[in-house]
Amino acid sequence: MRLSAADLACRRGGRDVFAGIGFAVAAGEALAVTGRNGAGKSSLLRLVAGLLRPAGGRLWLDGGDAELSIAEQAHYLGHQDAVKPSLSVAENLRFWAAFLGGGAPKLEDILDAVGLGSIAGLPAAYLSAGQRRRLSIARLLAVKRPIWLLDEPASTLDAAGKERLNGFMQTHLAGDGLIVAATHGPLELSAVQELSLDRSVHARPAQAYRTAEASP
Repeated sequence: MRLSAADLACRRGGRDVFAGIGFAVAAGEALAVTGRNGAGKSSLLRLVAGLLRPAGGRLWLDGGDAELSIAEQAHYLGHQDAVKPSLSVAENLRFWAAFLGGGAPKLEDILDAVGLGSIAGLPAAYLSAGQRRRLSIARLLAVKRPIWLLDEPASTLDAAGKERLNGFMQTHLAGDGLIVAATHGPLELSAVQELSLDRSVHARPAQAYRTAEASP
């Protein structure tokens, strides 16, 4: 599987956010999208997720399910955590698993994996920002999709949460998944390219900036 883009452009509110974007990221690889605030990192992820329409260029997926769109084969984790405050932690995850067509996974095991198993019955309204982020990350594990689109996924996590997230991403790549992540820092993963959006509205092409063996 390979996700590719050529000459992508984004225009929002009458302003050119970026243009001339090109990249190719294959199964087992991650693309770190970097740049200053306002450079278009979130807009690029939302475009791939099908939430924005490109102003120009082309985006395509080779080797995926021909019957599904790119968005239907992707998880999008944005800045805002999609959590229903009136539902419990477990009920939130159960809703998303059913809505996204995840069958009947062992949700208790997934909540344990993200560190929320002991508060599965707690209303989500009482969760901290870091706990809400962990619950959103649980969606990635409950429903298997090959493409993860992550917008600053570790921004509200503590050290333990970041370590868990890194392990989940490594496992996803090892299972032939691919990741596109907006980030201000490096991704400590086995195979990463960087796409910088810091050259006005014209971005540099993606370059491999880190390749290392996965941690045991």
